[in-house]
Amino acid sequence: MRFLLDTHAVIWWLVNSPKLSAKARDAIADHDNTVLVSAASAWEIATKVRLGKWPEAEALVAVFPGILDANGFKPLAVTAHHALHSGSLPVAHTDPFDRMLAAQAELEDLDLITVDPAFGSFNVQTLW
Repeated sequence: MRFLLDTHAVIWWLVNSPKLSAKARDAIADHDNTVLVSAASAWEIATKVRLGKWPEAEALVAVFPGILDANGFKPLAVTAHHALHSGSLPVAHTDPFDRMLAAQAELEDLDLITVDPAFGSFNVQTLW
């Protein structure tokens, strides 16, 4: 299967947090699965660290691309197609990071690993 990680799922995996569900952890650990991380997640992490909202992720910012590679995660670039779809989604949810992840999951036919119930408003499959 192919999965896209929500930003909190990336962080929780990288810091081995017990907040990550067993089902999510198993899916991420399964080497038969392809696990992708969006450039939007890197943007969100850097933004929240800069604003002081996610201090526990500060150490990850400088090494983020390398640590994703070391964990076997594939990068997912944000394309113009993704951006247009994200901006056009009829859902009232206003978080730009969530909108982009939902658009990417939908367009790339990826299941989104997330605990966030807001994604139920989007046309994406989730796993938690």
